[in-house]
Amino acid sequence: MTEIRYEVGDGVARITLDAPDRRNALSVEMSRELTDAALTAGADRSVGAIVVSGGAHFCAGAVRSVLADAGRDPAEDGAYRNLETVYQAFTTVGSVGVPTVAAVRGAAVGAGLNLALATDLRIVSRTARFLPGFAQIGIHPGGGHYTLLARVAGREAASALGLFGDEVDGERAVALGLAWAAYDDGEVEEQALTMARRVARDPELARRMVANFRRETTSGGVSWDVAVELERPAQMWSLRRR
Repeated sequence: MTEIRYEVGDGVARITLDAPDRRNALSVEMSRELTDAALTAGADRSVGAIVVSGGAHFCAGAVRSVLADAGRDPAEDGAYRNLETVYQAFTTVGSVGVPTVAAVRGAAVGAGLNLALATDLRIVSRTARFLPGFAQIGIHPGGGHYTLLARVAGREAASALGLFGDEVDGERAVALGLAWAAYDDGEVEEQALTMARRVARDPELARRMVANFRRETTSGGVSWDVAVELERPAQMWSLRRR
């Protein structure tokens, strides 16, 4: 792996996005590496939790070239599959069979916000920025964005962020239910690891608990996988429209 760092300790797999020059914006290759890291953790029975982080900048979304290629010809096989690869990165993190925690510092934008919302729990910096960013660059949200927002923080927050493009900091994210706790920047990763280590003490139990947790807390409306496909035509249209 070249842009994802992966390490395991105390039953916790740490997956770190490591492309600071572009604020961890997801390229196709980085998305593949992120998917591979999540699957590696899921296949390791000694792993009882995953922490996803990005250092000073959590994730600035998808790299613009992926969106631009899709915009030129949304139905072209390569462009379609490349955007799908970006989706697969956060849907894999969201479905891997162990509890997941996002440690969010800096900005979580667009697909990066989807990645944070895909995890089971978020520990954030007080100054972290949660912003959709889709409408701001003239495209429809993708990746099941509305469903992710609504299932974590409810319809009102999903409307304010996803529809109206509002932005919230870490403390406001906690107040809205988008995150569990906010800390100073230097404490975020360690606090996320503390939470993860707690459940990872018994990996087999952690896996059984998270499976039922997700079954029992599924929100109403369409399922996430359906939402991903539901949003895709509108997003492809908006990309082509640009």
